[in-house]
Amino acid sequence: MIITLLTDFGTADGYVGEMKGVLYSRAPECRVVDISHDIAAQDIEQGRLTLARYWRRFPVGTVHIVVVDPGVGTGRRAIAVASDGRYLVGPDNGVLSPALLVAGARVVSLPTPPHASATFHGRDVFAPAGALLAAGAPVDSLGPSVDDPIIRRTPEATRLPDGSIAGQVIGVDRFGTLITNLVAPRGGTVEVAGRSVGPLQRTYSDVASGALLALVGSSGLVEIAVRDGSAVRELSAGRGTPVLLRPAHR
Repeated sequence: MIITLLTDFGTADGYVGEMKGVLYSRAPECRVVDISHDIAAQDIEQGRLTLARYWRRFPVGTVHIVVVDPGVGTGRRAIAVASDGRYLVGPDNGVLSPALLVAGARVVSLPTPPHASATFHGRDVFAPAGALLAAGAPVDSLGPSVDDPIIRRTPEATRLPDGSIAGQVIGVDRFGTLITNLVAPRGGTVEVAGRSVGPLQRTYSDVASGALLALVGSSGLVEIAVRDGSAVRELSAGRGTPVLLRPAHR
């Protein structure tokens, strides 16, 4: 059984190792896959968008544990989700939204053991629950059903009277590329914070080194990049920066 880990813990302090120790102790036949431990500290949105990229790429039966949990130790729920044949475990703060939005998803609330640390539910709540699921426990056996989990959604772009589409930057990757909420099946030209980026390109090599460009990324969304550079630095932009897609005929 595959168990994946996505956290904001980093790898310098041993927290990930503690979680793996619990997983291998309780589900010794499992295979643990590290997706990333470099989510920005407490950045639920980055965790949500990262999870959306990969959770259904793994085989049916995979258990995904996600720990980006600024509310650890508070009254926020811990949950387990069964969705599209996979299982997910994490805090009820919207980080598991990609799976919660699938029709038929089932959600249960996980109990907090008396011995659990108020600052480390990844080790004491989520890892044990993930191990149980990996060992074949039905999700409904882990706790009572939840019918109101917290769901976060990507903001929708808006079509303007002139046919342009107004959107925004929703994420930034490690290359400094700006990921937007725009979909551009018919091409067009892009503006970021009032600055023209030009027409959509097919690939990074369509422009010279150091040049700004827009293209459709692997997720199907419009991205703004600098070839061999950083759009974040070039544009002083980030999450929430407005982006405009003008129709190709303009």
